Amino acid sequence: MSKSIIGQTAPDFILQADDGTMFDSTSLHGTWRVIFFYSRHNSPTCKRGCLNFKEQYELFKSSGCEIIGVGPGTYDKLQEFKKSIGDLPFTLLADTDRAVGESYNIPLHLGKFPAKSSFVVGPDNEVKYVYDWLFRPRRHVAKILSQLSSVSGGD
Repeated sequence: MSKSIIGQTAPDFILQADDGTMFDSTSLHGTWRVIFFYSRHNSPTCKRGCLNFKEQYELFKSSGCEIIGVGPGTYDKLQEFKKSIGDLPFTLLADTDRAVGESYNIPLHLGKFPAKSSFVVGPDNEVKYVYDWLFRPRRHVAKILSQLSSVSGGD
């Protein structure tokens, strides 16, 4: 279960970003960040989750928090997904072999689909909060914002 890593150091990773560059998570050390994992490109719930982060992006930024989305599959599928939902103000990453999802203890549902989970990570690189959002993408972002304010002391 992904909640089991609360209080632990967030696993570092390097993945291909939606712009074709390689993204190194260590570049965010020293900042608040939300790393959210979605289970499938182009599913309605995953689209809604990404769009909710987009709608609330300025609130996250005003809190000094970065947003990073991680999805399964190839870079090509990631590109198709990003085009289908329009411009996003945050980076999406391709976790082609699910190694990063596994390092965050994200389970597979029905042995096939990764769970949808978000992790609030502090400037000290410690996982502060985890929210599993299997069927509630709208509630998901509000919960993350509330917890971010709580664990960051409003900073």
